[in-house]
Amino acid sequence: MGDEVRVLSRAIDQAGDVLDHVHADHLGRPTPCRDWDVAALIDHLVAQPGHFLTMMRGGEPDFSATPPHVAESWGPVFRVAGDDLLHHWHEHEGDAPVPADWQIAELATHTWDVATAIGYPVDRLDPEVAERGLAFMRANLTDDNRGEAFAAEVATDGGPYERLAAFAGRAV
Repeated sequence: MGDEVRVLSRAIDQAGDVLDHVHADHLGRPTPCRDWDVAALIDHLVAQPGHFLTMMRGGEPDFSATPPHVAESWGPVFRVAGDDLLHHWHEHEGDAPVPADWQIAELATHTWDVATAIGYPVDRLDPEVAERGLAFMRANLTDDNRGEAFAAEVATDGGPYERLAAFAGRAV
């Protein structure tokens, strides 16, 4: 167990904190994720710890399937799944089939997306989470493998989350 699991734990905590600030009147708002409103983005974010846990156990989640809709209590629902993932990390021995840094990058990016969409102060987010996620993305996300999920990198002079979002192709 290394530093990456400590940072993953913080990524899970802060995602839960941001999700605690979502209100029903936010659900129809647009997000920095193309074609997703806040409701769809939250469903995606809440599903991620379960997808990663499935992968950690050797399974293959269906990322193309529409995740179950979560109608309320987004933070607590996310935290339960996040806790299950962290418990597995603490019990895991040997090489992990899914890098913790990939999980951090996914959670950090979508936490920024939700925070931006609902007006949560991005400066309250943990910069180490964004920096670690960005380092992973810079090492692994190329122009050739961006697919539909990531637009081309955009320029920014912003802080760690803005740089992460810009690298993921979000308008910042």
